[in-house]
Amino acid sequence: MWIQLAMCLCCLAVGCQGQDRTASLRRADSDFSGRCQYTFTVDSPAESSCPQAGAAGTEMEGVASRLTLLEALVSRLLGEQGAVMVGEAGLQTAEKVSQLQQDNQRINRQVQDLQRRLEELTVEAEQLREKPCQQPPPPGVTTADSDSAFQFGSGAFQEMKAEVSEVPAPPQIRQNGQTQNVTGCGVLVSVEEPVTHHKVDGITGKYGVWFQDPEPAGPPYGPKAVWRIEAVGKEVRQLFAYEDMDQLVRGFPMKVLVLPEAVESTGATVYRGSLYYQRRRSRTIMRYDLAAESLAARLELPHAGFHGQHPYSWGGYTDIDLATDERGLWVIYSSSKAKGAIVVSQLNPDNLEVKKSWETNIRKNTVGNAFMVCGRLYTVASYSLPNTTVNYVFDTDTGESKAIAIPFNNRYRYNSMIDYNPGNKKLYAWDNHHMVTYDIQLA
Repeated sequence: MWIQLAMCLCCLAVGCQGQDRTASLRRADSDFSGRCQYTFTVDSPAESSCPQAGAAGTEMEGVASRLTLLEALVSRLLGEQGAVMVGEAGLQTAEKVSQLQQDNQRINRQVQDLQRRLEELTVEAEQLREKPCQQPPPPGVTTADSDSAFQFGSGAFQEMKAEVSEVPAPPQIRQNGQTQNVTGCGVLVSVEEPVTHHKVDGITGKYGVWFQDPEPAGPPYGPKAVWRIEAVGKEVRQLFAYEDMDQLVRGFPMKVLVLPEAVESTGATVYRGSLYYQRRRSRTIMRYDLAAESLAARLELPHAGFHGQHPYSWGGYTDIDLATDERGLWVIYSSSKAKGAIVVSQLNPDNLEVKKSWETNIRKNTVGNAFMVCGRLYTVASYSLPNTTVNYVFDTDTGESKAIAIPFNNRYRYNSMIDYNPGNKKLYAWDNHHMVTYDIQLA
């Protein structure tokens, strides 16, 4: 641009030189100082004498014309540069548009791929719906892979296969208005709706344990005596004794026994005139003679978890759970060796010696509660769902286990204790301040 401007100025200068001019050099007389004076004169064709005011105006007009010409040339040059800049901006815009078009094409291809995958999944789902559902084989009877998945699977999920088989019903008789099983033992087939006997008010009645002795030892407590422990508190030692169920309903205990050692949670039971319970913050099992009101035996359960190491899913330090059935006294727990799986041990009711132990393949913290019936361990899936199931059975005779689905109702939605009484074929439970029983059917 500057080269073009210089050329233009040169042209103007040459044009001026190209006009006719007459130049003369004249010597004038010397001044008073004796110096000579010279005068250089250039004639103008448009002027006959020295320029006047009008002539000066004409000359200024010429200069203005030349300046206007220069401005026009500069404006034209600047316009060409702006056009170049506009052209460059246009190229950049074109490149951006091209990039956006490419991105749009790529996104369209991805959408098409996703639509095609969705169609494939829809077809696959339709095919799966048409195929029969393949149930996994029962745990304990299948290969090692399925058993290990059942044993060491996540505590939050536990998939089981429910089996329903027809069995002949045992002979039954009517006694005291109730249907009873003549054989006295069998497989659990149903649990009836709960019957509420008493509500315990106050914060200490949130959860607890209550029972009747299936094989009472005699005086001073009769065969209808009812026992209760409210298991909320740091030092739970009070054992309430009621003459019968009516006195329990009225809230009139015949006696309150103070235990020598504090009780841990809701795992206690009464059997043959003794209270069996876990001592607080330990793996020690205690036998307390109710008639003598003194400790009769104690045992530290080998390797058993305690105080929240392997409880039921509702917590409550339910690591060690004592139970009774037609075959005697049992303890339900887990050990460091079992790594959270339920262990069942049969105990000598006199000295608490462990007769035999069985390790199952169900994790203790995945079930809400457990109880024994006729040498079989049964677990309840949830302690809080109103409509849950007895979901698992382990047979100590065969060492085999399987999943079942017997309906079970947690009416008050916080069942902290379930024990079986073989004397009257009932389940005793403590459900959110309420003491309830369940009639069961065996086959």
